[in-house]
Amino acid sequence: MNDLFAAQLGPWLSSAGATFLLIALAEIGDKSQLVCMTLAARHRPAPVIIGAISAFAILNMLAVLFGAAVAAWLPEWLVILAVAILFAIFGISSLRYREEEADEAIEEKPGHNVFVTTFLLIFLAEFGDKTQIAVAGMSSTVTASAVWSGATLALAGTSLLGVLAGRKLMQKLPLLWIHRISGGFFLLLAVLAIIRLIRTL
Repeated sequence: MNDLFAAQLGPWLSSAGATFLLIALAEIGDKSQLVCMTLAARHRPAPVIIGAISAFAILNMLAVLFGAAVAAWLPEWLVILAVAILFAIFGISSLRYREEEADEAIEEKPGHNVFVTTFLLIFLAEFGDKTQIAVAGMSSTVTASAVWSGATLALAGTSLLGVLAGRKLMQKLPLLWIHRISGGFFLLLAVLAIIRLIRTL
């Protein structure tokens, strides 16, 4: 029994490790990591981390269960449009921030709102993305649970790195400039999403 378990565990760990390395390398510096970095520079890190990991866990589960067909459930243009609108709203909100609102802004941002914001941004931005398609493809050739575990751990790790970078950024820049930088970043993502939308129509 122990020999059989060891024989099954070896390939499982190998598949999980290979998935972890592949997804982690693909996501370093990707938009999802930058989203975590930007949000963590403005809000408490815990809801950002939980929101990001929750979104990635569900995205990876969808990819493993349904493969690349998941992205076909909704028209591609509709997903891209939702991403563009969400990024634009968040960007405009950040740019409208005023320095005298600092104390109030922190009070008005309960953890569940930050969690929902992070979850939606990550989920919509990564829905049908190259990482999800890669997870779907890998799960069709090796053990699905190993692929899900490796991919989710990799994306959780890159999210944590993004949050740590965001917290360091907050220590070096005034809150007003953090809002301006994050606002510009999200508006840039919105523009890129619109360009992608135009190309798909």
